[in-house]
Amino acid sequence: MTTIDLIDILIVAYVVFRLMLILRGTRATSIIKGLGVILGANAVSRYLGLRTVTWILTQGTTVILVALPVVFYPELRRALEHLGRGQLFTRLSTLTHDDTENVIDIVARAARQLSQSRTGALIAFEREVGLEEYIESGIRIEGIVSPELILTIFTPTTPLHDGAVVLRGMNLVAAGCFLPLTESPISPELGTRHRAALGVSEVSDALVVVVSEETGGVSVAMGGQLHRNLDENALRNILSSELNQNGGWLRGLFR
Repeated sequence: MTTIDLIDILIVAYVVFRLMLILRGTRATSIIKGLGVILGANAVSRYLGLRTVTWILTQGTTVILVALPVVFYPELRRALEHLGRGQLFTRLSTLTHDDTENVIDIVARAARQLSQSRTGALIAFEREVGLEEYIESGIRIEGIVSPELILTIFTPTTPLHDGAVVLRGMNLVAAGCFLPLTESPISPELGTRHRAALGVSEVSDALVVVVSEETGGVSVAMGGQLHRNLDENALRNILSSELNQNGGWLRGLFR
């Protein structure tokens, strides 16, 4: 293998890796997995000599491949936007423990003040599974997170107070985002914010802080479970325990 071949392989590998980061956490991930299952089944059926099954799977694969540009249109557009903004080749960085603790402190302080004023809020921490498709449903902010920014966004008279904010590392990426509602039965006293928090925690590894507008109660949704009636210290402990796993915030890749 020559030096040129090695450079060629490294460039292709890096571009594929960056495209995977862009697609991660979107519906494209599930579609790619499904396509992989079909291709694997096709290979097995060919090996076993199942001609009818092989023909059906081959035809299905052809139809799917033809439809991919239409199905992946939002993801393809996003990839081209990243390329146009020069973000495909930006450096990757990882949140330090101190940065993570700083974000936790900001969210805990903001949640306490929101709770005291009984102001409803929904704050989602993006982790390993991306939330880009929900981010695109809101308004891009791309600002450094602070208690003042969070409190301003959730002020009842502001246009973005009804949706969720999404945090990616030290950045508040977007506000006014629509999250999927859980279909699981929950307590009648819990409203749409809690259903949205549970919903996104069921389809991703996001950690979601909820402040109830009716009671001022603070809850955290993760893994489809809701931890309710948390004081500031309990909220800090949960966030610190979850976000500092494996030596740091898992979603420490910024573009």
